[in-house]
Amino acid sequence: MSEVSVTTCLALCQQVRELEGTEQARALDALTLKLELLEFDQSRQIDARRVMDQLLQPIITMDVAGYLTSWNQGAQRLFGYTPQEAIGQHILLLYADDGTDGVTDIAEFFLDNGSALVEVRRRKKSGEIFRADLSLTVLRDGDNDVQGFVVHLSEIGKRLSSEEKLRMHASIIENSDQGILITDGDERIVSVNAAFSRITGYAMHEALGQTTDLLRSGAHDADFRSQVRAALNGNGPWQGEIIGKRKNGELFPQSVSISVVRNDEGVITHAFSIFSDISVLRASEERMQRLVNYDSLTGLPNRTLFNQLVGQALSTARRNNDCCVVLAMDLNRFSAIKDTLGNEVADELLRQVSQRWRLVLRDEDVLARVGGAEFVAALPSIQKREHSGIVSQKLLAALELPFEIESNRVHLEASIGISVFPEDGADTATLLRFSDVAVKRLRADGEPGFLFYSPEMNLRAKEQWQLEGELRHALVAGELLLHYQPKVSLRSGRIVGAEALIRWQHPGHGMISPGRFIPVAEETGLILDIGNWVLEEACRQIRAWMDSGIVMPPIAVNLSARQFDRQLPARLQAVLERHGVPADRLKLEITESLLVRGTESVIHIMNELVARGLALAMDDFGTGYSSLANLKRFPISTLKIDRAFVIGVPGDQNDCAIARAIVTMGLQLRQEIVAEGIETTEQMDFLRNLGCDQLQGFLFSPGVIAEKFECMVRDGVRLKLD
Repeated sequence: MSEVSVTTCLALCQQVRELEGTEQARALDALTLKLELLEFDQSRQIDARRVMDQLLQPIITMDVAGYLTSWNQGAQRLFGYTPQEAIGQHILLLYADDGTDGVTDIAEFFLDNGSALVEVRRRKKSGEIFRADLSLTVLRDGDNDVQGFVVHLSEIGKRLSSEEKLRMHASIIENSDQGILITDGDERIVSVNAAFSRITGYAMHEALGQTTDLLRSGAHDADFRSQVRAALNGNGPWQGEIIGKRKNGELFPQSVSISVVRNDEGVITHAFSIFSDISVLRASEERMQRLVNYDSLTGLPNRTLFNQLVGQALSTARRNNDCCVVLAMDLNRFSAIKDTLGNEVADELLRQVSQRWRLVLRDEDVLARVGGAEFVAALPSIQKREHSGIVSQKLLAALELPFEIESNRVHLEASIGISVFPEDGADTATLLRFSDVAVKRLRADGEPGFLFYSPEMNLRAKEQWQLEGELRHALVAGELLLHYQPKVSLRSGRIVGAEALIRWQHPGHGMISPGRFIPVAEETGLILDIGNWVLEEACRQIRAWMDSGIVMPPIAVNLSARQFDRQLPARLQAVLERHGVPADRLKLEITESLLVRGTESVIHIMNELVARGLALAMDDFGTGYSSLANLKRFPISTLKIDRAFVIGVPGDQNDCAIARAIVTMGLQLRQEIVAEGIETTEQMDFLRNLGCDQLQGFLFSPGVIAEKFECMVRDGVRLKLD
């Protein structure tokens, strides 16, 4: 019954209902319900047919005799027939060989085959024969009688033989743009492709039989290599980036995938690596990073990278309770120079300024260009806040010599504003803003120079700057001198040595403590000149005592970490030879902080010093960062317990425990133990009972001038032990 006829019947039923009685009305209600359900079912079938027609998968329907009753877009695309050409035709129209590959009784074929999925050969309208997977679905009516079939088709690509597959796989491997190498169970290379040779530079005959060490660069640590080894041992595939080495020695980054091949028993027979040279990609990424993070004119970090680096420095400063300083630097009259001499001269001037300033700063300091003539710098982990004023003065001094650009002599000055973490601000943005405020204040006065955001800090920085100038003068004016603090044996009470301590006799301020001027010397680099002076003066004095016929004990001098370089042994040898002093008359005291700087290179220098006859002592032991595992590797003959752990004994349990541990460890390492800063007999007795060898402190004597120390040795002054 059609959709129109059902609707018409419903209308007639309504008219009859109005004319007839109750019995006929009930019968008509039942008929109406059947007709409504039939109308709904037909509507649903129409909607389903519309959906099926739009599907891209080939779907056709046919009656039990094998005549096509529907043909969707997917079938048209596969066979080439339009619905008008196909519907009404027998299914044999699509058979490849006039029905010889199938049967005409579709229902019988379906039932006998026992499977809803079979492989068949079919013919397209063009005559092309192809293979397809075919499945049949039975259509039944309400009485469960077969009304027809739904046919689903899926075209099968050309099937390859085993030999064809092998040839195809070999061709794919050989022609791949990615390097491929295969190793056997002994990790020997058994196969490589052309891309391997192109990328690495090794021909096939050079690689076969070798191990993958052929490509190892040595750029990866043991943990990284263990991950790769685990993949080669079958612990799952590994993917990542590796630094490889070409035949010519060039290192290059590569993206690598490593996996294994197992036999039927699950045993690993081979491993294979697929890799790509990503040098160009990494170079592009680096160029992009430079564009994003660096100033194209000067090569310095830009504001974005500066904020990132300073943010990291501030996080470290918070953890370590350090200070960090931000400098804002403006070049004065730069706009006038640019207008007068042009853009090219101005650009070259900025480049040269950045180069001079970069040489002034430490490697860990950050220098950036953030505007036309605006630079900023960050000084992380600075020893004292006031020292940033000294750094600022150096930056200003770097501009004093004129710049020579295209036959132009350009004189330039700058203004520097300084803000300090954490006093002035806790984040980068605040510190930059306050340093910029300080610059504006300074420029309003019309004078070059530097200015702290905090007035109190500004005053202290000026004092430090003045102190540096006076210290430079003291070096050449003979204001520095050495005092000698005796070291006394806790077995005999006799003087067995002394430590040379530097003093500054200021003409206006009297004796200045080393604790005040040594940090300034370290920050400014003056410590190198001061250290050399101490060595010369100590050796001169030792020679003078020798010439007087006095048998003096060894004299110890302190070395700064800045002095500890490859040339130190040769410099010391030259000083000893110049004054004619035997090496065993001089001891060198170093601090623990030195030992964390490149352990291997430090040990090499130490060994050379000891080989020349010089003895080494570790000063202030317990306050630094030395590893006990490494300590036994250092050729140190003496440990000095820092006075911070002496001052509390014997009353403070913690100080007693630390002192006991240091002495015990020193004895195990067969090192001489010296306790410094001893001021009471109780301290002396406690440390003596622990096994300390020597003491140094006010209990026996402070540091004294050379003449007085000479008298103490001549007179045989002893420490009273009982």
